[in-house]
Amino acid sequence: MKKVLQYLISLTIAGGLLWFVFKDVDIDALFATFSKADYRWVALSGALALVAHWSRAYRWKLMLQPIGYNPSAYKTMLAVLIGYVVNLVLPRAGELARCGSLQKLEGVPFEKSFGAVVAERLVDVLILLLLIGLNLLLEFDRISGFFFELIGDKFDNTALLAGIAFAGISLILLAVFLFRKYKSKIEQLAFYQKVSSVVSGLWSGFTSIRNLKNPAAFIGHTVLIWVMYYSMTYALCFALPETASLSPLAGLTILVMGTIGMAAPTIGGIGSYHFLVGKIVALYGINAQIGITLATFLHSMMGVLFVLIFGLIAFILTFTVQKTDSKTP
Repeated sequence: MKKVLQYLISLTIAGGLLWFVFKDVDIDALFATFSKADYRWVALSGALALVAHWSRAYRWKLMLQPIGYNPSAYKTMLAVLIGYVVNLVLPRAGELARCGSLQKLEGVPFEKSFGAVVAERLVDVLILLLLIGLNLLLEFDRISGFFFELIGDKFDNTALLAGIAFAGISLILLAVFLFRKYKSKIEQLAFYQKVSSVVSGLWSGFTSIRNLKNPAAFIGHTVLIWVMYYSMTYALCFALPETASLSPLAGLTILVMGTIGMAAPTIGGIGSYHFLVGKIVALYGINAQIGITLATFLHSMMGVLFVLIFGLIAFILTFTVQKTDSKTP
């Protein structure tokens, strides 16, 4: 019942955001723009997506080696692609499907491969935070303008930022004070114990990266993954004549906002991706109609079409490969 409720809430949020985003959009004009797209750029973006998926699979393979398993890069990539397609239907279930697939294909215990997934997700979060910081540094005026547009112009921007900073610091200090004062009682709470256990597990998974046999390769693949994410996103901007003039910095902003949108609690980033990317593109001189059109085009290609094609092919290929045991002696 809890899972069903979470799914319904996610579906409701996605539906509400979609209605809000598309309520003033000319759908006929949107599809007319799609029909004018240069699909050679789509093909290039798809090829870049495959490189990113292969790199992610190989990085996962590297993380499994220190714990005694050395699965083939090919089968690991099949598991990654299956995980992505499952995420389209069941949010956050893709990681479970991914680890279950690898267990069937290569005999890697579920809990061990899942620990590696948690660790790599933490690394990706850190990379995203770095990209957000870089994006703010390079495009502060536009990003801050986007933020203030969302909350309205009723307040002085400087005063509002100062107020938010003051409130945030005050809450942190209050939380620290209350925790230190009532530490023994708080530690007995079931909620605290659950959160503490999760944090401990995440930290354990993250620190396991120190045991990598080839840390240089791990760093190289991490960089390659995000370079491919950027390249495939920016390449699709050239597919539409109305957005072909967007700058490389606009591509970075779209990548950052789009990644945040995909991480939102909606099914496959539906609604949240369209809202964030559609809004942010308008700050680069693109009208609202084209902004939503670009967001829809990007999400349809990267978040749905590529995932479905690659995922379904990977699922079919799993029936043609021999099941092996990748445990190293």
